[in-house]
Amino acid sequence: MAKIDNKTEQSTSEEVKETIGFEGDSELVEKSEEIVRKLDKESATRIFSSDKMKKLLYLIAVVVSCYHLYTAFFGPPVTLKHRSLHVAMMLSMAFIMYPFSPKASNKSVAWYDWIFVTLSCAVPFYVWTDYLGVVERAGRASETDMVISTLLVVLVLEASRRVTGWALPILSMTFIAYGLFGRDMPGIFAHRGYDWTALSNHFFANTEGIYGTSVSVAASYIFLFIMFGCVMNKCGMGQFFNDLALSLAGSSKGGPAKVSVIASGFLGSINGSAIANVVTTGAFTIPLMKKTGYSKEFAGAVESSASVGGQLLPPIMGAAAFIMAEMLGVEYSSIVVWAAVPALLYYLGIMIQIQLRASKDGLVGLTKDKLPKFGVVVKDKGHLFLPILFLLYMLFFSGRTVINSAFLSIIVTIIVSQFKASTRMSFKDVVDSLADGAKQTVSVAIACACVGIIIGVSSKTGFGLTIANTIISIGEQSLLFTLIFTMITCMILGMGLPSIPAYIITATIAAPALAELGIPPSAAHMFSFYFAMFANITPPVALASFAAAGLSGGDPMKTGIQSVKLSIAGFIVPFMFVYSPKLMLIDTTLLEGVWTALSASLGVFLIAMATEGYIYARLSFLNRIIAAAGALCLIKSGIITDMIGLAVLAFIIVMQKRKARTIGVKPAS
Repeated sequence: MAKIDNKTEQSTSEEVKETIGFEGDSELVEKSEEIVRKLDKESATRIFSSDKMKKLLYLIAVVVSCYHLYTAFFGPPVTLKHRSLHVAMMLSMAFIMYPFSPKASNKSVAWYDWIFVTLSCAVPFYVWTDYLGVVERAGRASETDMVISTLLVVLVLEASRRVTGWALPILSMTFIAYGLFGRDMPGIFAHRGYDWTALSNHFFANTEGIYGTSVSVAASYIFLFIMFGCVMNKCGMGQFFNDLALSLAGSSKGGPAKVSVIASGFLGSINGSAIANVVTTGAFTIPLMKKTGYSKEFAGAVESSASVGGQLLPPIMGAAAFIMAEMLGVEYSSIVVWAAVPALLYYLGIMIQIQLRASKDGLVGLTKDKLPKFGVVVKDKGHLFLPILFLLYMLFFSGRTVINSAFLSIIVTIIVSQFKASTRMSFKDVVDSLADGAKQTVSVAIACACVGIIIGVSSKTGFGLTIANTIISIGEQSLLFTLIFTMITCMILGMGLPSIPAYIITATIAAPALAELGIPPSAAHMFSFYFAMFANITPPVALASFAAAGLSGGDPMKTGIQSVKLSIAGFIVPFMFVYSPKLMLIDTTLLEGVWTALSASLGVFLIAMATEGYIYARLSFLNRIIAAAGALCLIKSGIITDMIGLAVLAFIIVMQKRKARTIGVKPAS
């Protein structure tokens, strides 16, 4: 993150730190890094003791970024050549950056890792030197093809194990076994079975395996938008989000929690990692919330649920939007439109619960004299919104490709950063951003390559259709039961996996089941995406919640449970847009879309009241049940159900105001 040079901003930050009894910066940073390295396998990289090794990795990363920027502007080589080279670059960096095991040296590259690097480079060398032969022999591989394809699979599995942990490689190897021994499988899961030559060549020699859609997106959209995020961070965007959120919401009731939601939402949309988002913003916002009076578990839950939601929030959505656009074959701008209202409803639900909890517990915000002034913040760093506005213009109105738009947005960010001394990027900052972008892409790219194995087996064996039929069969043609089984499947598959591969796997396996029942593919994919993301906050494997608990000092499981309660609107919203695609602004007029969004917002308000058990005064158990029923009526789009829901909302508010007056409680503002 860029150095903060503005004296006013520095002094403001110090005042806030004094107000909350902030721990020393170095102590917080050290604690955050320890937590993220422990819980986020992607962050457990080597810390080299040799300056020469640091410089070598830095140089490699800069070269890799320059290649991807060049291909973004001038166009890539032919598909298989480009993707094989991209995967080789990412594999090489992975074997340099990640040790073989926790016991292996974390300060130097082992001799065998250099062998892995050499073998990684051998694969694209073979593709580039015998490209026509590889393409023409697809489906009838030579012995050399089989050796190279086997080598590629082994390298991808090993790199994925180092980068993401065991879950994804084990799942991939299970699929490989299914592809090899399918004829021995029982019932509907049986297929003709394939030998290793056919299966490995399918992974290697076409665009349905390792070099498939997921790697294509990683080599283009994802790489560039991670680079965009790195450049934005270098010019101080993270600090800008924090200060802007403090100035907007810090003094309101429950203000520090609202600051966490706003800052995490902004940052999470760009960086795409829930755990990294938790430790980045949580190191500042969690102590704020605790000082205000929120419990350790609630403070951690606010941060984790807000951080996960960043990946649901347009315009960038942690790069998952680009995968979805590619899989659905639609424009990226369509994904942004579809995702906008559901994401805002998710955050609205969290915000309302924060407000109600603060009212119920009598919590107040920070004093305004200790907070950054909105005008000062905007004057100092408000120009950093220009690159985001430029990106939106390019994506929606310019007619340019997403890749070209991302490339130009990076250039514009560097130019805009020069407007003020507090955000100005030096030449070294720009080069550092190139290096950071390549390093941060490694984990995503390796995971996408490994997911290609799963997708390859699914396309070869028809496994996706089999699972779809099975889910529908279990659901007995009931849409609700099918949605519930799909939700469970997505959350299980998403446990412990990075967000992008989690979505790709769930979309490949679970989304077809929904499409079979006539649900629009857009809603089916968004449904799968939501629940793949929520595995990050749902016990027992709630990595984002556990990271937040590490910072707050709260109980991890209780924090996870509290995160689920805070995110309850997010668990219901996907059902809402499946039953009413108008919520995603699909096939609707402006008036219909506005009314659907408004009724859904009121439904979210009732859900929050039922969950927190408070509005003006504490709700009785019966009133909480009535509020939940009214929320469901508003969720199910229709004139009659909307009228019932509105009547319930009016009834609850009137009754609670009377109760508040009777017991002498001042109505919450």
